[in-house]
Amino acid sequence: MRLYAGTTEQFVQDATQNRIAERLRNSFLSYFRYQPPPSEVRAWGNSLRAMSLTIQHAELRDVGVMLEYQLPLTSRRLDCMLLGQDAAARDQAVVVELKQWESCSEADGANELITWLGGDEREVLHPSVQVGQYHMYLRDTHTAFYEGEAPVGLSSCSYLHNYPFDAGDPLFAGKFTDAVEQFPVFTADDVDRLSEYLVRRVGEGGGGEVLPRVEQSRYRPSKALMRHAGTVLKGIPEYVLLDEQLVVYDKVFALAKAGFADRKKHVLIIRGGPGTGKSVIAVNVLADLLLADYNAQHATGSKAFTETLKKVVGARASAQFKWFNSYAKAQLNEIDVLVCDEAHRLRTSSTSWYTPRQERSALSQVEELLRAAKVSVFFLDDLQAVRPGEIGSASYIRSAAEEMGCITHEYGLEAQFRCNGSESFIGWVENTLGISRTANVIWDRHEAFDFRILPGADALEAAIREKADAGHSARLTAGFCWPWSDPRADGTLVDDVVVGSFRRPWNANPNAKRLAPGIPKASVWAHDPNGIDQVGCVYTAQGFEFDYVGVIFGRDLRYDLDQQQWVAQREHSRDRTVKRAPPAEFLNLVRNTYRVLLTRGMKGCYVCFEDKDTERFFKSRIE
Repeated sequence: MRLYAGTTEQFVQDATQNRIAERLRNSFLSYFRYQPPPSEVRAWGNSLRAMSLTIQHAELRDVGVMLEYQLPLTSRRLDCMLLGQDAAARDQAVVVELKQWESCSEADGANELITWLGGDEREVLHPSVQVGQYHMYLRDTHTAFYEGEAPVGLSSCSYLHNYPFDAGDPLFAGKFTDAVEQFPVFTADDVDRLSEYLVRRVGEGGGGEVLPRVEQSRYRPSKALMRHAGTVLKGIPEYVLLDEQLVVYDKVFALAKAGFADRKKHVLIIRGGPGTGKSVIAVNVLADLLLADYNAQHATGSKAFTETLKKVVGARASAQFKWFNSYAKAQLNEIDVLVCDEAHRLRTSSTSWYTPRQERSALSQVEELLRAAKVSVFFLDDLQAVRPGEIGSASYIRSAAEEMGCITHEYGLEAQFRCNGSESFIGWVENTLGISRTANVIWDRHEAFDFRILPGADALEAAIREKADAGHSARLTAGFCWPWSDPRADGTLVDDVVVGSFRRPWNANPNAKRLAPGIPKASVWAHDPNGIDQVGCVYTAQGFEFDYVGVIFGRDLRYDLDQQQWVAQREHSRDRTVKRAPPAEFLNLVRNTYRVLLTRGMKGCYVCFEDKDTERFFKSRIE
């Protein structure tokens, strides 16, 4: 999808007559079915006028122009792409990222700067890093740029048309040298340099032939990308398969081959509780499928889990990691094998209020996933739904698959690879919380897993920090019983979680515009070493595991010793979405939340309770 396509002559005329922003606005309204923000319309007018002047200065004729070109299976749009031929008659494309920046300042991150954006100072990617990401995505996933004897050549740069050049500016800091060399950044003083850059690549015209090549290009990851991603994933040492994990892994490969042979859709449903290795299998099978030249992708419904995986595997390999709502517009059987991790987080639909009309789907989210892939693999835990609307379950997926004529296969994972291999601890937690009746009524202190009840949050934090200082991965978490504030103006976090003398902030809000140095974004809280300084909620902890986890058990769930039953206390919950659930569902969601938090530990779990009756009940079930 693009909002504008034409020749440089047409584009210059539209820009000169002040029509270009209005044409883009009309195209945007037609496609998305709502008006673009006025700030975006103004940005189009300002930036594209500057781009038009540069095209005129460079005397580019018969060059193709595409504006606001959307990268498939993402919500990102390229500002401008010029298409033509170079002096050797080779088809070329140039991506130009346009910025209205006038200044910037240093940021703590390796790839970020701070600039004024949307009425506030925000931490954003350096323009060369940003356009470099788009460049890699196009090169690796669009057939026009890698297929055939003469694929379209690709170059990318950024143009900061309001930015005065200063060699000592943070924009040209040493940490950005490699990115700037590969994907140049041109400032307001660089019109001659930018013109020369464009002429060298597309100055011979011929855009009328090159533009259709790119517009008609298919989305399919290149073999080079798949092998790169597979190699990166195989280099992660802790991912080793044991016992039934390997059985499931082999089954996925067998189904991938069968899907090509019998032309039938296959669906594999893999059920397993916390610590049974669902994500371990998912990552291993994804890596080897990619290395075997299968177009395999990994999808989840968790932003934190997906963003952390992307950070671990690196920018290029991250192209194979998506979200469940990424497949509404995917073609039939576009993916060879789709690995759906954390599938209990499936939602009824991928469509929201903000979904463009053309991208709205009449299919349910699970039907979109099943339609997109020849083989679909769902890893799930029926008891990990923690928000209303999360409907993924084995029975739900099975029913949808059978209705679509898919051949279904199911496996259960039982061996415990978390909680020091203690299956009894998982069973004890489920029994104690009243989630399911298991044989594990009493917790044996002699178990290898280190479970402790501590007198308060201060003692809990001290115990967790002691483990972290000793070199273990450790995090402090809590039920959603305290407000979650936006960062202060200086980017520091508010100490929202207050229990007696204990005062600590939640992990950063996912929508935080700017964070002070050393504070990780919410999506990487579980992975960043500085995450030890904040309290994590279930949405940032789910899907991850740590050597030791600390849990502050809030007042949203308490055990009534007189009635001998669990009681959900809606008035103590600060989760506005969960609070809207009916009483019975609210109770189940809160119980599932604490089950998730209590089972994040590989070696130990430490907990403190705000409600003393609940603490007494837990203690009564310890030998």
